[in-house]
Amino acid sequence: MTIMNINLINYISEHEGFGINTDVIDTNILNLAVVIGVLIYYGRPLLGDIITNRKTTILKNLEDAESRFQQAAENLSFAKEQLQKAKIKSEQIRNQGITIAKQTANKIITSAENDIKRLKETTLYIIKLEEEKCLSEVFSKLNDLAFSKAIEKIKQNLNPSLQKKIVLQNTEKLSTFKR
Repeated sequence: MTIMNINLINYISEHEGFGINTDVIDTNILNLAVVIGVLIYYGRPLLGDIITNRKTTILKNLEDAESRFQQAAENLSFAKEQLQKAKIKSEQIRNQGITIAKQTANKIITSAENDIKRLKETTLYIIKLEEEKCLSEVFSKLNDLAFSKAIEKIKQNLNPSLQKKIVLQNTEKLSTFKR
């Protein structure tokens, strides 16, 4: 395959003016060596400056990246601390909410118990008043009934002579008081 490539190059160079000259003296190797030496001698500081600038830029970029990394790490640490504080605060708020809810529930229960107790007392008082009122009405009706029966009995048994006797007795009693 290599022989074929060389033959192809020789064919092209003979017919089209392109080719590789393998004669060392004819190729001017000394001229090329001098040109390469001059390039190395004078190009070295230029390449050195370019490489130094590139190195400086890379180092600066690395330092910037390291600084940004440190800043990001600090921000992450700060954010983790804030998250932890927020979790603690939310737990405290939740616990306070539970405590307040329990206290409120206890207050409501106590208030309801007091209201029930007061309602029972009020109901018992009203029942007692109604009992007394009913008893008073019964006593009043019994008294009226007894009085009316007594008057009827007196009217039936009272005759003029008995009436005169009662009036005289009461008059004598009044006169003894007068003295």
